[in-house]
Amino acid sequence: MHLTRFTDYSVRVLLYLATKGEQRSTISEIAETFHVSRNHLMKIVQELNQKGYLKAIRGKHGGLLLNRPPASISLGAIVRDTEQEMALVECFRQDNACVITPQCRLQPILAEALSAFMGVLDSYTLADMLDGRSAELARLMKIPAVNT
Repeated sequence: MHLTRFTDYSVRVLLYLATKGEQRSTISEIAETFHVSRNHLMKIVQELNQKGYLKAIRGKHGGLLLNRPPASISLGAIVRDTEQEMALVECFRQDNACVITPQCRLQPILAEALSAFMGVLDSYTLADMLDGRSAELARLMKIPAVNT
């Protein structure tokens, strides 16, 4: 299983906002922190906003904030909401044309593995990623003061 950069950056954006707490953030500062294209992050932030993970406040004193507590945001939900395709192999897809599918055992084995993978992610939240690490994460991301 390979997660896309979109998912990777989505988790980073949410972790950044969670670390910052009630302090508003900008796309530019997050892009600079992670050395990521501002334009790419704009697309990610727009999707995270649409899916209810964060809120974008417009205006002079605007910025980005988490839309709900870190403990209510599971890593599994983030992955499901940001990954375009969870099909590990062709036989998972609607347009499956593999001739051995009727007798192949790979699909049920991979389905079980994917379920286990997602089950592990479902058991962790953004809060778990912060647990005991907020100060060090803030230092690494050059966030001046942490309000968690």
